[in-house]
Amino acid sequence: MNPKVRAFFRVAAVPGATAPYDRVSMKIYYPCTYGDTPEERNSGVVPAAEDSAPYPVVILLPGINLGPEGCAWLARQLALAGAITVACTAIAEEMPGYISISPGLLFEQLSPGGFGRAPSCSLLQPVMDELAAVQQASVLAGLLDLDRIILGGHSAGGTAALLNANPEWFPGVCGVFSYAAHTGASVALGWPAETVLRLPATLPTLLLAGDRDGVIAASAHRYGREGADPLHTVCRTFDEGVHDCGGRSYLMVLAGATHFTCADPHDGTTGREFLDWDSDADQAELRGLMGQLIADFVAATARADERAVSRLQDAQCDSRLALVKSR
Repeated sequence: MNPKVRAFFRVAAVPGATAPYDRVSMKIYYPCTYGDTPEERNSGVVPAAEDSAPYPVVILLPGINLGPEGCAWLARQLALAGAITVACTAIAEEMPGYISISPGLLFEQLSPGGFGRAPSCSLLQPVMDELAAVQQASVLAGLLDLDRIILGGHSAGGTAALLNANPEWFPGVCGVFSYAAHTGASVALGWPAETVLRLPATLPTLLLAGDRDGVIAASAHRYGREGADPLHTVCRTFDEGVHDCGGRSYLMVLAGATHFTCADPHDGTTGREFLDWDSDADQAELRGLMGQLIADFVAATARADERAVSRLQDAQCDSRLALVKSR
């Protein structure tokens, strides 16, 4: 555990959800300053570092059946880099008999008749409301910049982030990133084959993907496509779904990365890890690259850090990236 990062927990009700699936839990990571005071020793509550406050906020939405411990490494890294990071967890029965960790997808709002009219992620508003309460009374009171919120997620959580990054729905959202996600529309919901949904707003966007993603490849039929290409729909999402942001949006494909490269540790007892493709690449090294790219994107987008912008631009020459695009 990094001694300069601490975390605390919150829980909120999910409007419209049925008990017991009506709660979202949050682990909120923040940079701290340990003072070895009696209160710290007795309570375990360590004051936040205030030197770089107010801090932008990153909200991480989970993939299906990927526990929050899998993204803890990223949450710690982002907090250490100066972004309060919220790892969300919710259990849902989205289809009868299938109970899983979920990003809170609202399928009615993802159908042709409902898409674009309202948020399609049930977790975001309660998380936003709880962050407003944290800003008023907590170890982070007065230290959050709720006008600089970045959404992110893995797999289905990444799709939820991409399709809900709309400041008209969620004021303060200023950017979005995803790993192993796209906006291909499900034919089971009534969409024509190979439909790619457009992001709801013109915001800086970072799409990260792996060229050994066997889960995306094996799921192509859900979107009306034959074959097993892990990048086709991701690339189409960037080309057709992401708005032109004057070079502030990026597609970066990590050579040798799989669907679950982002998870450490990854619990292979749940989810669809058995679909992933083999890879000879060093997954820990690729996670390090992934974390740095996300941290730079957050700094560039939420803090207008020109050094981070330069690093993102220089990344185009990194041999560990199989494909890089910007727009």
